[in-house]
Amino acid sequence: MGPVNGTLVTEAGDVSWLRSDIALAAAARRQAAQLARGICLPEERVARVELCVTEMATNLLKYAHDGSLALRVVRARGNAALECLSLDNGPGIDDVERALRDGASASGTLGIGMGAIGRLADVFGVHSLRGRGTVVCARFWADGQVPAAGPVEAGGLTRPISGEQVCGDTWAVRTVDTAGSAGLLLMMCDGLGHGPLAARVADRAREAFRDSRNTSPTAVLEDLHRGLRGTRGAAAAIAFIDFAGRRVQLSGAGNITALVGTGDTRTGLLSLPGIVGVQLPRPRAFEAAFPPGAALVMHSDGLSDRWKPADFPGLFTQDPAVAAGQLLNQAAVRRDDAGIVVALHRQP
Repeated sequence: MGPVNGTLVTEAGDVSWLRSDIALAAAARRQAAQLARGICLPEERVARVELCVTEMATNLLKYAHDGSLALRVVRARGNAALECLSLDNGPGIDDVERALRDGASASGTLGIGMGAIGRLADVFGVHSLRGRGTVVCARFWADGQVPAAGPVEAGGLTRPISGEQVCGDTWAVRTVDTAGSAGLLLMMCDGLGHGPLAARVADRAREAFRDSRNTSPTAVLEDLHRGLRGTRGAAAAIAFIDFAGRRVQLSGAGNITALVGTGDTRTGLLSLPGIVGVQLPRPRAFEAAFPPGAALVMHSDGLSDRWKPADFPGLFTQDPAVAAGQLLNQAAVRRDDAGIVVALHRQP
C-alpha cells in the first residue's frame, strides 16, 4: 500500500482521574464543568454534565468497594465531546436492565438514577460483571450530534502510574482511504519509563503517527522509529484493519499485547523484540481474520495479558470506551502506566 488519504479519527488525550472519597462529587462537578465549558457546551448542557457526574460519584461512594471517575475531552472527526467514565471493583450489578429503570435502587436513594443518566447523555453505556465491577460511560458532544458510526468503531483509555499526573502510554486511530482499500490504522505506544519524559515520547509518537502518509503497518512503524529518534524510545505496535477483506495486520516492536477476540477465543498478533526510536529490527507484519463481531485489543504491559474474552460476556457489544475501561479496570497492573485501544467490528 502506498500514500494514503485519510483523517484522524480519535486519539488519547489528557485524562483526569478522581479516586473515590468523600470529596469525589464536588471535585467531579467542578472538573467536569470546567472541561464542558472548555469545549463550549451551553450552560443547560453543562448542568446535565454536573448531574451526571454527581450521580456517578454518589453511586461509587454508596455501592462500590473501590472506584474512580475518569473525565476527559475526546475528539473525533473534527468534533469534541466530554466523556465521563465510572469504574469500580465490585460488587457489580445483578440486573442491569432493572437498574436502568426509573426508581430502581439498592438503597432507595439513587438520586436521579442511572436510567436518567442515559437520557441526559448523548451516548451512554454500562457493563457489569457480578462480583468484579462495573463501568458506566456518558458522553456529551459539543454540538449535541453523535458522529455516524462506521463498520468498525475504536476508542481507548490511559491511566498514569500512581503518583504521576501524566501517562507514558498513548494510542491513536486514523482512517485509510485509497483506491485499493479502506480501513483503520491504530497505534498503541508505551514510552519507556514513567512521568513527563515518557509522556514526551508518547506525544512524539502521536505526532509521527498523524504525520505518516503510509498505510502498511511496517511502514508506519518505521515512520514512528524515525520520529522517536533522540528520545528514550518506546514499545509500539501499528495495526491496519481492512474493511473489505475483514482482516487485520499488525507490526510491532517491544512489549505490546495485540489480539483479536471473537466470542470466547483469542488470536494473538506478535510484536518483535526491539525499542522503537532506538533499535528497531526489520519490521514484520502478522495477520488474522477480523469478522463481524470481532474485537481488536492492543494494550501495554500496564495490563496483564492473561485475560480471556470469555471472562467478559457481552463486553464487545458495548461502546469501545466501555470495553477499554472494563479491560483496564479488571486487568491493569497497579504499579505501572496503563494504556489500551479497542476496535470493534459491528455486526451488520
